[in-house]
Amino acid sequence: MKQVLHITSGDIAGESLKRSGISGEVLVWHDILYDGPRKPGWPDEDTLHARAGFLEEVTGGGLGRQQILETLRTQYLTLENAKEYDAVILWFDACLFDQSMLSHILACMKVKSIETAELVCVDAFPGIVPFDGLGQLLPDQLASVYDQRRPVTKDQLRFAERVDRAFAIQDKAALVELSNCRDASLPWIPAAVTRWLQEQPDELIGLGRLEQLALEAIRSGSKTPSEIFAFAAAHDTHPQFWGDITLWAKVNQLATRRPPLVRLEGPKPLLPQWNDKEALEAFRVYPA
Repeated sequence: MKQVLHITSGDIAGESLKRSGISGEVLVWHDILYDGPRKPGWPDEDTLHARAGFLEEVTGGGLGRQQILETLRTQYLTLENAKEYDAVILWFDACLFDQSMLSHILACMKVKSIETAELVCVDAFPGIVPFDGLGQLLPDQLASVYDQRRPVTKDQLRFAERVDRAFAIQDKAALVELSNCRDASLPWIPAAVTRWLQEQPDELIGLGRLEQLALEAIRSGSKTPSEIFAFAAAHDTHPQFWGDITLWAKVNQLATRRPPLVRLEGPKPLLPQWNDKEALEAFRVYPA
């Protein structure tokens, strides 16, 4: 029997893959590759420690630094050993989160001379509108798109290196160029990079798009975290690259600005960002 390694970006998609009937081992990659300190390509130990510290902060301490560090080391070790598998299948969405991750993984594979892989990138599915990603698909629906996989080309590997470098060093000029690329061998990159550019602070008010959406939600009467989430999701472009942890971090940033733009009332000074739904329901958010 062929040994197959499937790599994807979300726990929900990963669990669905395991239950889809498609044979193989599933690796869910955990990181936010469009943000935070890192170097292009394969990380050294200093980079892994920097990533662990960054991700601990991003999750509001919900994930501990050592736990994150061990997860990062394990997933890079699995990727390094990918050449031992008969096939490597990459499952990714068209959004910013997934495309930055896909580019990084491809760049790392090229460093390790792992140049044989197949890619499934789904940007739409019949009957699901809006479509944001693989996490929306049931196991049998995931199985139905398996035949859409295509071999990763050498051009895609080279292009991925270019994209990964731009994200790693936050090279805005290079990212602007990528957003306007009409012949991208990874065709979902220009739109994903455009969404990254929208997250950069506006020159007039100093807020990125997601912060602006959260503030608009609060000023229009959304008071609970769930109401703010629903408003932002309804008004943002799709595919949506962010989840609740990212949005709560943005709301917290609005509350801790000087002067603050919103006021939080709840059991803690800031919205919890990890596995604390009961506490979230006790919060109310108001314009400052």
